[in-house]
This record gives sequence, structure tokens and C-alpha cells, in this order.
Amino acid sequence: MYKNFFKPLFDKLLSLFFIIIFLPIMIIIAIAIYIWDGRSVIFTQNRPGYKGKIFKIYKFRTMTNEKDENGKLLPDEKRLKGVGKFIRSTSLDEIPQLFNVLKGDMSFIGPRPLLVEYLPLYNDRQKKRHDVKPGITGWAQVNGRNAISWKKKLEYDVWYVENISFLLDMKILWLTFLKVIIRDGVNSNTHATMEKFTGDD
Repeated sequence: MYKNFFKPLFDKLLSLFFIIIFLPIMIIIAIAIYIWDGRSVIFTQNRPGYKGKIFKIYKFRTMTNEKDENGKLLPDEKRLKGVGKFIRSTSLDEIPQLFNVLKGDMSFIGPRPLLVEYLPLYNDRQKKRHDVKPGITGWAQVNGRNAISWKKKLEYDVWYVENISFLLDMKILWLTFLKVIIRDGVNSNTHATMEKFTGDD
């Protein structure tokens, strides 16, 4: 009952509420990004959602488009700086995903939507992360986010799918608030963002 009715209803109402509340902040962030690095303040990318269905995720752009002499984009750590680095560290880049939740592509709580190229790399158990809508935050995010291994992160995702409940979602929301305040687990231990997933060892 909660998973199929109350959770989607909660997502719609809460996303609309937060879009209204955060609208002034979104405008300020968009202006700051535009001044810092020009146009394209919103970053969009195809991501797999519920049952692997592809949708476009929205985020504030946090990295520049700087390239080397061969026209190849510089590594993440060299393009993540200034305003973008602050926006990423405070998780403000995730705010536009409220529109994904309102559209029904995402939920507030669920496994984070990862790259489409990872789909064929999951083992049978890891594929269960797509049995629910992806979330803005999730069990893996409050248990280490980008600072934990891929194996651990995906196991947390599947555990959430198997144990989804109202109380668990409320716990994740509260822990997410605390994580954002202390900016914990934003980066991996080896990369500016998160190293790519290459399959289950």
C-alpha cells in the first residue's frame, strides 16, 4: 500500500512544495553558474529508471567544459572548481531533480540513477535496484555515498528495495539532511567524483 500508493502521492506533493520553496534559490544558483561559466546552467543526461526505462535527469552544471589541446575534456578534478565545486559539495546541484520527481521519473528515496552504460554490467542481484524508481537520495547515500565501494553501494541499493517502508524512508530523509549539513561522502577516496563502475568482481 505504501510503496504503490502513498509513496508516489508523497513524492508528487512534496516535490511541488519544494519547487515553490526553492525557486528563489534555483534562480540564484542559475545566475551564479551563468556568470561563472556561461550558458547551459542545467546538465541533462540519460539515466535508467524504473525497470531500466531511460529518462533525462536534471542537475545544475558543476563542471566547466574545459578541454585539452586535443579537444578532449579535462579530468573531472580539473573541471570541478569555483562555484561548481561549492554547489557540488553542498548537494545544491541535485535540486532540479525535484522536477524529475514531479514528472514521475524519480522518487525522493530510492537507489540513485546511474549511467546507462552500467546496465549490462550488473549481476542478477544488482539488477533488482531497478525494481523501484530511482531516488534523489537513498540508503547508499546515507551510508557513505561516493566514499564507499561500488560493491557495497549496490548492495545497499538492493537492501533498500527488499526492505522499503515509510519508516525507512523517513530515516533516510533525516540522515540525508545530516549528511548534507556536514558534507559527508561527496567524493570518493580516489576521484573528484566517483570512479566508473566496471562490473562485479
